[in-house]
Amino acid sequence: MERSHQTTKLISQAQAVDDADGWHRAALEEVTSRLADPGFPCVFSRNAFRKQFVRFVFVEDAGSDGIRHLAEALTEYVELSRAWDGRLDTAYPLVVLFSADAVTASTVADYHSFGWRVLQELHQADPEPWPEDVGKSPDSENWSMCFNGMPLFCNMSSPAHKNRRSRNLGNHFALVVNPRERFDVFAGETPSGRKVRANIRKRIHRYDGLPHSPQLGSYSAGALEWFQYGLIDENAERSGTCPFQPRTAVETNRSS
Repeated sequence: MERSHQTTKLISQAQAVDDADGWHRAALEEVTSRLADPGFPCVFSRNAFRKQFVRFVFVEDAGSDGIRHLAEALTEYVELSRAWDGRLDTAYPLVVLFSADAVTASTVADYHSFGWRVLQELHQADPEPWPEDVGKSPDSENWSMCFNGMPLFCNMSSPAHKNRRSRNLGNHFALVVNPRERFDVFAGETPSGRKVRANIRKRIHRYDGLPHSPQLGSYSAGALEWFQYGLIDENAERSGTCPFQPRTAVETNRSS
């Protein structure tokens, strides 16, 4: 039976496999086919999937109920992530999957526009202040999406990505969310971190059939994070303004 309303929030990979039906089941099977592929570039996601550490959220609509459901699930995920012990083998990503009814899009740009609207509305619903050590403007090299006081990295994957297959997890728009610190620990600006990034980018070249995006960089080392959240489908220079707008002090005080 197709689910017609929000029934769960954050769910484990095992629970998703056991309970998913309707579009949830179809979307889960598509994600599974990608992450079970030995050639999939992100070794962190593949490792987490193999160990059944992935967490899932299914979002039925992009209205206020859907955003509220997602905000509650993301709050759970952040609280769970605070207890992380710092080991790769215990790191778990969050995959947020949206129903086809939630998204009206046909191009990569359309899907990215939707993704940024979702992140903006989550920001507006966030009960916690922005961390003081994280840039508030996406034009800052140390900006990162934050929620419930935690910096996050949000990967936007869409069915419109044809060339960049590594950003296509099936027929549903997806946000793959990880705490920012996990990238800094395992793939940061250290000799071992640079080696990990180089390996993943070689895997991207093999999997996508084209070199990694020129927008991929390293946090706080000159690259803009927001470009990396939503990679375009071809390798080209980019410019423009990020759609994300930080809340004003008045809005922050009003929401607290």
